[in-house]
Amino acid sequence: MQSVLLYIMTVLIWGSTWLAIEFQLGTVNEIVSLCLRFSLAALCMWGYVLFKRMPMYFDLKTHGFFILLAMGNFGLNYLMLYYAQGYLNSAMASIAFSLLLIFNIINTRLFFGKPIAKRIYSGALFGVAGIVALFWHDLSQFDLSSGAIVGLGLALLGTLIASFGNMVSVRNSNEGIGVLQGNAWGMLYSSVLLAVFALLNGETFVINAPWQYWSSLIYLAVFGTVIAFASYFSLLKNIGPERASYIIVLFPLVAVLLSTYFEGFTWQANTFVGFSLVLLGNAIVLTPFDKLKAHLAASPVRT
Repeated sequence: MQSVLLYIMTVLIWGSTWLAIEFQLGTVNEIVSLCLRFSLAALCMWGYVLFKRMPMYFDLKTHGFFILLAMGNFGLNYLMLYYAQGYLNSAMASIAFSLLLIFNIINTRLFFGKPIAKRIYSGALFGVAGIVALFWHDLSQFDLSSGAIVGLGLALLGTLIASFGNMVSVRNSNEGIGVLQGNAWGMLYSSVLLAVFALLNGETFVINAPWQYWSSLIYLAVFGTVIAFASYFSLLKNIGPERASYIIVLFPLVAVLLSTYFEGFTWQANTFVGFSLVLLGNAIVLTPFDKLKAHLAASPVRT
């Protein structure tokens, strides 16, 4: 029952963060918004790990990987996605980001030598076909100045960077570094790097923003970053990575429904086709058909 609640909570939170990001755009510079988001998240994370008395001392090499984690999982990836949502609605951005699953599998092969199962190729083909269907109108009249094309490119770039960050996280876990400690350091480094970047760009931290901005910022930092990640990592431990990863398939459903209601996202024929293909592709990638066949073959047949 606990795992079911954690699963539902994680899907709902991560599915709703895409809409919350919309309230971060237009009023405050994206770099400043991200710096504030991860500063608040880092404060929460550090409060937790210090309260739990977790070991937080690591060598310089490990801190180098924490910086890479910060840029990949808590910095550049989100910056690209924030920029992408300046061109795309939250529904389209979330669907594009769901290709993270395929990027992760490819990068796991490249960086760790893990074989790619045959079903992955089929799943990837469906996923790419789905993205093409979703953006068919803009791709058929390809123009680099098209807002949708620019947004798609930024979303995919942010997804790729996030995948690289995930590989750093896997490396840290393989080295015996706790996920919570790694995330605490990563969020801290991210907030510092984003602050430096903002100051170098001449951005100001004197902010006059409406209450919607601040409420969405708190939601993204506390719920979307701290609580959702903690729930997801608990699921990884309780039910395993294969079943927990189905969250990547389900959260776009929440994002699309919220976008339809709050942003007036319009469903067209290519939307139905593209969305369905992306979900099908991710489901194929995650479903271990060989294991299912072996399990069914081993099950006794009753007559």
